[in-house]
Formats: sequence, structure tokens, C-alpha cells
Amino acid sequence: MGFLSLLLVASMPNIQVLLIGVIGAYLASGYSKILTSSALRDMNKVVFTVFTPSLMFASLAKTVTLSDVISWWFMPVNIGITFIVGGTLGWIACQILKPPQHFRGMIIAFCSAGNLGNLLLIIVPAVCDEDGNPFGKDRSLCRSRGLSYSSLSMALGGLFIWTHTYSLMQKAGKMYHKMQSKSIQCPADSDEEHPAQCDDQVKLGGETSYGDEEAPLLVPAKLTEHNEENQMEAPLLSCESEIANKGFWTNMKETIHQVVEELMAPPTVSAILGFVVGLVPWLKSLVIGDGAPLRVIQESLQLMGNGTIPCITLILGGNLTQGLRKSVLKRTVIITILCIRYVMLPLIGMAVVHAAYGVGFLPHDPLYRYVLMMQFALPPAMNIGTMAQLFDVGQEECSVIFLWSYLIAAIALTTWSTIFMSILS
Repeated sequence: MGFLSLLLVASMPNIQVLLIGVIGAYLASGYSKILTSSALRDMNKVVFTVFTPSLMFASLAKTVTLSDVISWWFMPVNIGITFIVGGTLGWIACQILKPPQHFRGMIIAFCSAGNLGNLLLIIVPAVCDEDGNPFGKDRSLCRSRGLSYSSLSMALGGLFIWTHTYSLMQKAGKMYHKMQSKSIQCPADSDEEHPAQCDDQVKLGGETSYGDEEAPLLVPAKLTEHNEENQMEAPLLSCESEIANKGFWTNMKETIHQVVEELMAPPTVSAILGFVVGLVPWLKSLVIGDGAPLRVIQESLQLMGNGTIPCITLILGGNLTQGLRKSVLKRTVIITILCIRYVMLPLIGMAVVHAAYGVGFLPHDPLYRYVLMMQFALPPAMNIGTMAQLFDVGQEECSVIFLWSYLIAAIALTTWSTIFMSILS
């Protein structure tokens, strides 16, 4: 399979994302004004509560079987490694670059959570259809196995994203709103005690703000650049001191409440239900299959789930029009995220899969190992944009990172896919 053919295959899903994003940007621009800020928020709520849970349940209930979970047990371990390694590298990057505190959870999410389903569902079957692929001459068998691996990857990835990544973005949103409330209270509450400090903050915010609504976000961001250690930590210390005074049992109750709240998120609940239906044969026979008496439920959920990716991409495109003008994220942060996702993680992925195969954890099937390695080389998960909109934190920055990630993904995916296949052939 030639490099140009592989480039075309790897580019198609990224080009689709970019084209739909351009449409979303036009609908949110001043020329159309269809996707207003309120429309984007309402659309995102529908994606979070209806479309994404439908997609999670439909894919898990149809794909997961007990025999596959047993024989492909290393795939959830491999996905967990991508989240742990990516999250660790993202945390190290935050310690070095010191971005604003409310962006740190989002940066770690971008480094750890990859697009584990949609791109693989397109790339892997397309690679099987090409002449000269190292996965066997029987294209139909290769395609069938590739779809099974990719579907399970999407289902398991969604479960990780809507637990681990959801928690990161939720904490980032809470931190952002606390910092915002502190900066808003400064002129009213501290005018007599610290007039000079508040005047400086207003002045600093005015230098870079594009509108009144941006001032609360830009004040801590600007202070970060002038005094990284003291100014950036001040809002957090005041918030953390309130938590420290509550006592051990109160903090434990709040932690348990937060975990339960995350597990009760609609996508997480639907993922758990999908796993149960997939693993219990008699339940699966009721919903899945041409002769299933309740197959209309699965077909309806699958129909709604098909709207998830287009809606998420339109929302990202709509936020992009604001992000190009209002993003306060440094270029070095974006470059670091791209280096982690497209250089460091794929190299680590090759080592992990090679070691697992050498120990005997993996079957001989080269296509299975190819999918495992590709899981380390994918662009960030689209659902991060949904969470950013949901928790009202870093929406513009999110769109800018996605723009660069998916622009570079075509070349990066092609290069790494070629390297992986050459190793496996």
C-alpha cells in the first residue's frame, strides 16, 4: 500500500471534520447568525443528554460479547495506558509551561483522551480494502475483524472519556467559575482595602479584552503572565482554604457525592447499560439482531446516535469563530499538546504493544496489534468540546486546539500508520 494511498485514506475523516467545522463556523458568524451562543448551548445539551448516550448504548450493546472481552482483554488495558501516559505527560507540561489554572484540566484531557472510535472505524476497514496490506489476502475477513476491533475501541474509549475526562473538565469548569467570581467581587468587596490592586487588574484586563464579558477570564490569564507563581495561585488558595476547614468526613462525603454525580452522567449510565446488555446473552437477544422482538429500540437509538459527531463538529466550528479572536492560550501550549499526541505517545505505544506481544499477552493477529498501536496516535476526542461547552470553560481555546490537531492529523496518522504496518509486515 503506497504512501499516497494511505495519505488519502487517513485524510478523509479529518477532512470531513474540517468541512463540517467550516459549516458550523459560517452558521455562527455574523453573515448567518443561526448558531448563536444560546443555540450552541442548547444544542450541546441535546448532544450530552440524548445523542451521545444513544451512541454509547447502541455501540456497546451491539459490539461487546463475553468471549470478546475475555480474548481481547488487553484492549481496555491499552486504552487505560494511553490515558495514564498522556495525562502524566500533560501534567508535566502544565508544571513547565504554567498555563492558567482553569486550563490545566483541559490540557491534560487533550493529552490523554484520543478519538478512539470514529477515525478507526474509517481508517482500519479502508486499509483492509487496499492491496498489499499486511493483514491477509481475505479482505472481507480483515474488514470484519477490523470493524469489531474498532467498535470495541470506540465503546471502551467512550467509557474512559465519560468518566476520567468528564471529571477533569468538570473540575476545570468549577475552578474557572470560582476564579471568575473572585475577580468580579474584587471591585465591589475590596475597593477600600486594595484599590490599587483592583485598578491594576482592571487595567490589565482592558489591555487584552475584546468585550465586557471577557474581563473575568482575561484578568487571571494576564496576571499569570506578569507574576506566575504568586498571582496565579492566589484565587486557588482562597478557594482551597474553604475546603481545608470543612473536616475529613465532610470532604469525604463531597468526594463520594462527586463520584456518584460523574457516574450518573447520561453517557456513563448508557455505557454501563450497554455493557450489561452486551454481556448478558438473553438480554442481547431481546434487543440486538434481525429477529429480536425489541430491535426497534436499538435501531432508534442508533439513528439518534448517528447525529452525535455532526452536531459536535458543528458546535466546535461555531466556537472556532470566537476562539480565533479571543483565545488566550499560548502557542507553546498548543505545540506541546501536538508533540505529545503525535510524537511521544506513538513512540510509547510501539514500545507498549511490542512488550505485551513479547510477553505473550497478545494474539498473533497483526491487525489487532495495529489497532492497539493506532490508539496511541489518534487526535484528541471530539467529546472534549462537548464537555467544554457543558461546563462553560475554555470553549474558544478548545476549538483552536481542535483546528490544529485535525489539520496535522492527516499527515501524522499517515506517517505512523505506514510505520506501524511496516513493523507488522
